[in-house]
Amino acid sequence: MKVMRPLQFLSTIPKVIVLNSGERDGDTEYAKTLETSLLNRYPSADVLTLCGKIEMEISQLPDDERKPFLEELGIEEPASNRLIRTCYQLLGLISFITVGEDEVRAWTVRSDTNAVIAAGKIHSDIERGFIRAEVISYDDFIASGSMHTAREKGLLRLEGKTYEVQDGDIINFRFNV
Repeated sequence: MKVMRPLQFLSTIPKVIVLNSGERDGDTEYAKTLETSLLNRYPSADVLTLCGKIEMEISQLPDDERKPFLEELGIEEPASNRLIRTCYQLLGLISFITVGEDEVRAWTVRSDTNAVIAAGKIHSDIERGFIRAEVISYDDFIASGSMHTAREKGLLRLEGKTYEVQDGDIINFRFNV
């Protein structure tokens, strides 16, 4: 693969094939048949089927109406979420979150990134003066309800420079410049 990388063959690039099916129930059977034939032809590709019209309607709905609409159609989550997750996985990317007093922000890094490099994604001074990172997983944070409660339960942990950042980590970097 290292020898072939500079040649930039299209066959070595990860592929996502997105099928736009109709709203009718009969279209889903046809879409499944088409999906199977595409997987046979392109075994390394990821194939996603969605209905563009329904996705457009979902995106235009207010937040309070979105969940009942999805339940009525029997859809667990919008296809855009699945597409984003699939693309992130193919590209080897993850997101970590920082929480400040006035903002919450997600940062995208490669999946094998350690804490120091992730800190540098925010600002080079944080990378240079890195001391340690306070880390909690997103699921633990949601279960505890607040950062204060998570700290009391002992769910917040201190990690060093070699800590490999995980997808969905909420991180507070401690640094001294």
